Amino acid sequence: MASIGFVSFAAVAQFAPALIGGLFWRNANGRGAMLGLSAGFIVWCYTLLLPTVAPENAAILRDGFLGFTALRPEALFGTNALPLTNGVAWSIAANTLFYILGSLSRASTPLERIQASIFLPRTFIGAPTLKRFRTTVTVAELKATMARYLGAERVERAFLRFEGREQRRLDPGMTVDTPLIRYAEQLLGTAVGSSSARLVLSLLLQRNDASPRDARQLLDDASAALQQNRDLLQIALDQMDQGITVLDKDLRLTCWNRQFRKLFDLPDEVMQVGIPISEIVEHLSQRGDIALNARNSAIRSLGTVRRPWRMTMKSTGKILEINSNPMPDGGLVTTFTDITAAVEADLMRQKASEMLEQRVIDRTAELMHVNDELARAQAAAEEANLGKTRFLAAAGHDILQPLNAARLYSTALAEKLGRSETSEFARNIDSSLEAVEAILGMVLDISRLDTGSLKPETSVFRLDKLLSQIATDFTPLAVKKGLKLRVVPSSIVVKTDRNMLRRLIQNLVSNSIKYSRKGGILLGVRRRGNFVDLQVLDTGIGIAPQKLKLVFREFTRLNEGMREAEGLGLGLSIVDRIARVLSLPLSLASTPGKGTVFSLRIPVSGEAPPAEEVKNRRGPQRASELDGLGVLCIDNDVNILCGMETLLSGWGCNVTTLRSGAELKNFCATGTAAPAVIIADYHLIHENGLDMIGFARESFKTEIPAILLTADRSKEVRQRAEDENVTVLHKPLRPAALRSMLSLFHHARQDGASTQGSTR
Repeated sequence: MASIGFVSFAAVAQFAPALIGGLFWRNANGRGAMLGLSAGFIVWCYTLLLPTVAPENAAILRDGFLGFTALRPEALFGTNALPLTNGVAWSIAANTLFYILGSLSRASTPLERIQASIFLPRTFIGAPTLKRFRTTVTVAELKATMARYLGAERVERAFLRFEGREQRRLDPGMTVDTPLIRYAEQLLGTAVGSSSARLVLSLLLQRNDASPRDARQLLDDASAALQQNRDLLQIALDQMDQGITVLDKDLRLTCWNRQFRKLFDLPDEVMQVGIPISEIVEHLSQRGDIALNARNSAIRSLGTVRRPWRMTMKSTGKILEINSNPMPDGGLVTTFTDITAAVEADLMRQKASEMLEQRVIDRTAELMHVNDELARAQAAAEEANLGKTRFLAAAGHDILQPLNAARLYSTALAEKLGRSETSEFARNIDSSLEAVEAILGMVLDISRLDTGSLKPETSVFRLDKLLSQIATDFTPLAVKKGLKLRVVPSSIVVKTDRNMLRRLIQNLVSNSIKYSRKGGILLGVRRRGNFVDLQVLDTGIGIAPQKLKLVFREFTRLNEGMREAEGLGLGLSIVDRIARVLSLPLSLASTPGKGTVFSLRIPVSGEAPPAEEVKNRRGPQRASELDGLGVLCIDNDVNILCGMETLLSGWGCNVTTLRSGAELKNFCATGTAAPAVIIADYHLIHENGLDMIGFARESFKTEIPAILLTADRSKEVRQRAEDENVTVLHKPLRPAALRSMLSLFHHARQDGASTQGSTR
C-alpha cells in the first residue's frame, strides 16, 4: 500500500511544472503544458509504474529496454538512487524540459497572453505599491475612455458616487491618481472583464510613456481581448434556439446568429454585414416564402417595434414568432422563434377538444334520447298502472252492485228461514259474501290510495278514545286465539286524519294477531319531543332482515306467513300507502322467532280538541219495530231494488221502488203521502241520488230523512251529503248498519210525533 501511495504521489507531481511555470513565466502556453505532461507521464510509467506491476525477475527490469543496461527503469542512465527518487527525478526533468521546449516552439495566443497578464502584468497598475505612480492622464480623458465602454451617463453617475465616497471634487483637468485608477479598473471590469479593463487602462496611461514596441504589444493584446469577447458573445448567441438579428438605424444587418440563418435557410451572398433587410425580404419573396403583395408589409413589420407577430414560411411550413426591441442608437434587436411544434400541438389540442366536445354532444344526445325513451316507457307504465287503478276505482260501483244485491238477498233469506235446517246454508252464503266484500274492499282501497282520490281530512283529537275503540274491536279476536291484547291509554292530542289513522292501526293490530302463536300484542305511544311514536309490538313469528321491504308490496306473502295464516298480502300494503298519504314516517324492526315492532311517528298538536257530542244510541232493534215504516228506494239496478224490497219487507217496512228521476216525478205528482225514509243509490244513469233526494224533499215540502248508498268514498261526495243532511252508507251494504239507521230514523219520527201530540 505504501508503494502504491508513493507512485500516486509521483503521478500528481507531474502537474507541478505547468502549474508553477504558468504563475511565473509569461511565455508559457498550452502546447508546452501538454508536451511536458505527456513526457512526464511516459517516464513515470516507465520508471515507477512498470517496476510496480512487472514480475521481479522480468528481463526489462534486470537488463533494461532492448538489453541496454543504461535504460534500466530503476537505475535510468546509471543513476544510483532509490527507485522512487530515480522515477520522480527523471519524470519531473523530462516534464520540465518538454514544457519549456513546447512553450518556446510557438507564440502565445491572445487568450493565453490575457490570462498570463492576470498574474504577470507588464505594468502593475492598481497594486498597493503604486503610491509613487505618476501620469499625465486627466480625469476628462479617463471619463472619455470609459464612456466608450459604459456610456457617458453611467460614467457620470459612477464618478459622482466616487466623489461622495472620497469627499473631494474631481475637476476635468485634474491628473488621475491611484485610488481613481483602481476605481476605474473595477468599474470597467464589470463590463469588459478584469483583464480587458487592465489592458484598456494600460493603453491610456502608457500612451506617452511606453515604447513603440510595448504600445504595439498592448494594442495587439487589447484587440485580441476584444476579439475574444466578441467570439464568446457570438458562440453564446449561436447556442440559442432563437434566431437573433441586430439592425442599425438604417435597417441594415450588422449582427446575427447561426439559428437565424438556419430558420430562413439564407445563402452566403445574402448573409453579409450591412445588407438591407429589404434585400432579405426580396430573397424570401422570390423563393415563395412571402407573397409578392405582402413584401412591403413584411419590410415594415421587420423594421418597426411592434407586438409579437407570426410569419409562416411557405416553402418549409415553419411558423415563426417575431419580436422586435429598440436599440439605444436607433437600431433594432429582433428575435425569431420557431413555434411550429407549439402551434401544431395547439391545433391538435383544439381539434381533440372539438372532437371531445362533439363526442360529449353526441353522447349527451344519445343519453337524452335514451332518457326520453325511458321516461316515455316509464310514463306509459305509470299511465297503464294508473289506468288499471282508475279502472278499479271507477268500476268499484259496478263491481259492488251485484255483491250488494247478493248480500241483501242472503240476509233476507237467512231472516226468513229463521232457525230451520236450511238457514245454515243461507248464513254460509252470507259469510262467503262478506269475505268477498272484504277482499274487494281492500283492492278498491289500494286503487283509491294510488289514484289520490282519498284525501286526508286533518283534525285534532285525543288518542285515548281511538285506542279504546281498537281495544274493543280486537280484544275478542285476540282472546279467541289465546293472545293478550294490551292497549296503553294516552291523552296526547295529535293532528291527522282520524279515520285513516284508525284504519292503519286496525290493519297493524290485525296483522299482529294473525301472525302471533302465543304471547300477546302491545299497542301504545312513546313521546318524542314534538312527536309521538305510536307502536304495535307483538311476539309473532318475526321477519328476516332481508325481507323487511318485501312485506309492504301488494299481494306479497312470505313463506313463513303463508304457513301461519291465510290472507292476500294486502294489509301492510294498505298501511304503507295510508302512511304516505298522511305523510307519517313508518318504520319496522323485527327479529325472526321473537316478534315485530311497527312504529308510526305522528306530530303532537298544541290545539285543544273540539268537544265531542254525546249521542244517545239505541240498542239493537228488532225487525218488528220497523213495522209500517214507509221507505222509498231509488236505484237503476233491478236486482238491487228486488233485494232491497225483499229485505225491507221482511223487516215490516212498506217499500216503494223507483228506477229513475222520471218515475220519481210521476210518484211525487200522484199526491201520495211522503215516505218516512228515502234510500237512494248515488250513481244512477245520467243522474245521482242526491239530486233525487233533493227533488223529493222539495216536492213533498218536508225534510225527509235520507240514506245515500255509494261505493264512492271521495271527500266531495261526503261533503255534499253532509251539507244536505243525508246519511252515507258505503257499499257493499251491511244489512245490520242499514237496519240500525232505519230504526234510528223510525224512533226519531215516533218521538217527534209524540211531542206534537202532547203539545196539542
